[in-house]
Amino acid sequence: MLAEPRRRLLLELIAGRGFATLDELVRLLGVSESTVRRDLDALDATGAIKRTHGGAVTSAEVRAMPALEDRVAAAAAEKRAIGRITAALIEDGDTVLLDGGTTTVEVARALLGRPVQVVTNSIPIANLMSSSKQADVVLIGGYVSPRTGVAMGPLAVEMMRGIRVRKSILGAGGIVAEGIYNSNVLLVETERQMMACGQEVIIVADASKFGRLSLSKLCDLDAIDAIVVDPGLPDEFRPRLEKAGVTVHIAPLDGDVAEPTPGHSRLNGAARTAL
Repeated sequence: MLAEPRRRLLLELIAGRGFATLDELVRLLGVSESTVRRDLDALDATGAIKRTHGGAVTSAEVRAMPALEDRVAAAAAEKRAIGRITAALIEDGDTVLLDGGTTTVEVARALLGRPVQVVTNSIPIANLMSSSKQADVVLIGGYVSPRTGVAMGPLAVEMMRGIRVRKSILGAGGIVAEGIYNSNVLLVETERQMMACGQEVIIVADASKFGRLSLSKLCDLDAIDAIVVDPGLPDEFRPRLEKAGVTVHIAPLDGDVAEPTPGHSRLNGAARTAL
């Protein structure tokens, strides 16, 4: 493929995903890593995209969430796996509420093409999901963080008071024995209302978040219904989660586990561990 059409395709892939890792682009284009690097450098020079440590984001995404840039490559494979398994828990036709964050972006990406209704306080997620003709998107308003593109605070809370969804899916800044924590007090206030909106509350977090304390406590462990995490979940958390009545879904990284049929929440034994 010639450079010009290849770079147009790169732009389309990155724009559709919001951000993409270098490995992902190499795989999708079927060209060498050095070729993709050169193309990304050329696109970056034009301002169409922004190069990151592990890949690239669209220029629009950079303006909306510069703080996300440094987190894109962190645990990227784990977050993609978590996104796939979480999406498999969602039925076609469900209404789901997605919190902002790098892991919930992967959930949104895995839902593309599915007939679902998504409520979110994340501008990046709303942009991503609105590219799908099958999805209906409701964007929560409020104070928008210039670092993350996420709406939070009293206005967001008030807007959600009349909303009910099948599943509320939230990220976490830290998970310890005392509960779930996040790094922003306004965000935690908003996430508590998100939890109140959902019939079921699911936390999505890679294993690095366990044992890490963050600024503000969101809730106790027994306030959530389920958690989706990669296989690196520390062993000491299993009995704590079991005692709290939390269902744990382990997201395999090797890619050789058959995924559920889209639109159904069945997971095979290898992909799901109920504690």
